[in-house]
Amino acid sequence: MAKFDYVTRVLNSPLDVTASEWDALLALEPDPSPFMRHDYLAALQASGCATAATGWQARFVTLWVGDTLHAACPMYLKQHSYGEYVFDWAWANAYEQHGLSYYPKALVAVPFTPVPGARLLARDPAARAALVQALLQHARDEDLSSLHLLFAQPQDVAACEQAGMMLRHTVQFHWQNRGVSDFDHFLASLQQEKRKKIRQERRKVAEAGVSFRWSRGADIGPEDWEFFYRCYERTYLEHGNAPYLNRDFFHRLARTAPENWLLFVAEREGQPMASSLIGIDAEHGVAYGRYWGALERVDCLHFEACYYQPLAWCIEHGFQRFEGGAQGEHKMARALLPVRTTSAHWLAHPAFADAVERFLQREGDGIAQYLDHLSQRSPLKVTAASPDAPVPHNRE
Repeated sequence: MAKFDYVTRVLNSPLDVTASEWDALLALEPDPSPFMRHDYLAALQASGCATAATGWQARFVTLWVGDTLHAACPMYLKQHSYGEYVFDWAWANAYEQHGLSYYPKALVAVPFTPVPGARLLARDPAARAALVQALLQHARDEDLSSLHLLFAQPQDVAACEQAGMMLRHTVQFHWQNRGVSDFDHFLASLQQEKRKKIRQERRKVAEAGVSFRWSRGADIGPEDWEFFYRCYERTYLEHGNAPYLNRDFFHRLARTAPENWLLFVAEREGQPMASSLIGIDAEHGVAYGRYWGALERVDCLHFEACYYQPLAWCIEHGFQRFEGGAQGEHKMARALLPVRTTSAHWLAHPAFADAVERFLQREGDGIAQYLDHLSQRSPLKVTAASPDAPVPHNRE
């Protein structure tokens, strides 16, 4: 393997590297989620959603050989821990109690997007290892408290672990198509209790007079995007928070990457009243549950809009995986099974690093026990999946 003298450039915007260079690196990865595409990251910054003003100061780290990009990752200097979904508030509080500053910290992640995928884009393992070292060196040079890499894939985890970073595990719930041909076949693969529950929940929505239509890609019209945002914004506000993502962000995605989106709209008496937006990667047959909202309350509408409609669509269109998003043990009853996700962490302060390492060991043991517990509660029939099947690790 050739060895290179890499030149490290830290960029203040994803726009400081071309989309073709960035996406060419992404295409080399085994799990190139659409949320790591240049247009998605650029829309987050250009719309004002992920900027220094919102606590997400871009510091994209890139490695070059001449004019050729060999490795890159989205890094942000964070002034808080919102929008990350791997929670380190307790670490920040411990720093504060000892008179130390936890913020700013360095974060390698996609803002507001807890979707596992490649984080360290690289031409080869050597470039990936060099990128980790460049990240650590930048954190030291800038006197940052810590470096965190979230929802990483195995190749990234291995590079981080080799560099001495600590690993942390969390649990998500994903559906894998185990050969079902339609929704009835899907239901038949479940235990009777789960099958009955799903039918009851769907019946409640239908009896309330709610029907669904879907649009994909360029067929999602401006009025549908506008209606979706009304629902999305209202649901956030009803929970007492402004949404992380603004209207301009979604308008940009509609222009630059419509092929990555699938929209379900719920209607009653001919009027739209709820919607869910699903990310899709048609090339790899993966769909991602992302955003939803409703203008009216209907019992079980959330389950129909965010799980049953997308699952039925995935089965009909030959998609092999549906990722339900962060957390949510209730998703198991809808046949989304537990998947272990991994992040990597480095803390500059030796004593705090030792304390966090001990905490992560205890937490990791708890996660392993939790996964063992969940494996005993599979909604699938014994004939559909062995009860001894291991819990997937980052979908290897």
